[in-house]
Amino acid sequence: METSLLQQQKISAETIAMRIISVKELLQTELDMYEVSKDVETGEHYLHYAYMHRDFTNTGEPESFHYLLPIDSDDVLGLIFGEQGYAYPEHWQKSFLRNGPEGFYIWFDPSHEVQQTEDDEIAQDLLNKLRTFREKGNVDPEAVRKLLEELDETRNKKE
Repeated sequence: METSLLQQQKISAETIAMRIISVKELLQTELDMYEVSKDVETGEHYLHYAYMHRDFTNTGEPESFHYLLPIDSDDVLGLIFGEQGYAYPEHWQKSFLRNGPEGFYIWFDPSHEVQQTEDDEIAQDLLNKLRTFREKGNVDPEAVRKLLEELDETRNKKE
């Protein structure tokens, strides 16, 4: 039996082309496509997302990008029967394979982007509380204590 793609870090496009087959197309437009795919060597399923991009600042030639998200059998059925969302990036919250210009697929973990968004939201909330405090101009000890409590609550929501 072949090694699972899940256990490999860098996978050639040729390997992907030989092993991954379409099981069911979910959506096809002029610019993008979603389908449930299967690794014929291991039986593992993937949600395949492909999209076309034209870089008009360069040659304008179309480039295609491919992403493969590992999915379990419950997700396969949910996707095939239209009971489960699959749009990128909303439903792509765990590591997935994506192709690059060197002809290889590598694993990408989107969790750091989600973490960055959460951190940015907390920072903005803290800045808004500080701005409101300054605008009120009330710096008595009770107002400062209340501000510090609010800041602690905001920071603790993350943890």
